[in-house]
Amino acid sequence: MPDQPEVVEIVKNPDEKVNFGGLWHTDTSYLPEPPLGSVLYAKEVPAVGGDTLFANMYMAYEALFDDVKECLEGRRGINAADKAEAASTRVHRIAERPGSGEGTSLVATHPILRTHPETGRKALYCSDAHTVSIEGMDPRESKRLLEHLYEVQQRPQHCCRFHWEVGSMAFWDNRCTQNNALNDYQGYRRVMQRDLLPLIRPV
Repeated sequence: MPDQPEVVEIVKNPDEKVNFGGLWHTDTSYLPEPPLGSVLYAKEVPAVGGDTLFANMYMAYEALFDDVKECLEGRRGINAADKAEAASTRVHRIAERPGSGEGTSLVATHPILRTHPETGRKALYCSDAHTVSIEGMDPRESKRLLEHLYEVQQRPQHCCRFHWEVGSMAFWDNRCTQNNALNDYQGYRRVMQRDLLPLIRPV
């Protein structure tokens, strides 16, 4: 937003078919230092639909078989901003602001198994939206393994559903959470404001 550059306004208009963030993802995992958390505030919500799903990545990790955990130990995932699934959710906003840099290719690698620095618990850190492959692994094996991990992450028993009202605010920890903005409100307008919280470093 012009007067608040750290805040991104997320809009879906009534005539638009796709929505920003409408797939399972961890916010900006394609950055070298992804944000600690995200804050999302509802300015305008549809009469029906428009909820957000959240998934617990501690539970996803704990649901993995031991041999899968062993296979993933020390492995890093390659995450990209321009993976087709995620890029398709930005088409309307990019069209409004050509040359804004939204299509810039950003790539970063992160451990697939992440230890939370505060809780000490392990979480599964990859996503269907941004993880393109597992570093150093045969592409076919990497694809099969990632598809399995996505299935585990998205199991209903690992998820909850947040219903928005005007003025609702949600804060979540990107280090152990995924989110998915449901696209089930065709013909309605939805306006949200998002701020990303940077990592807090000890003095």
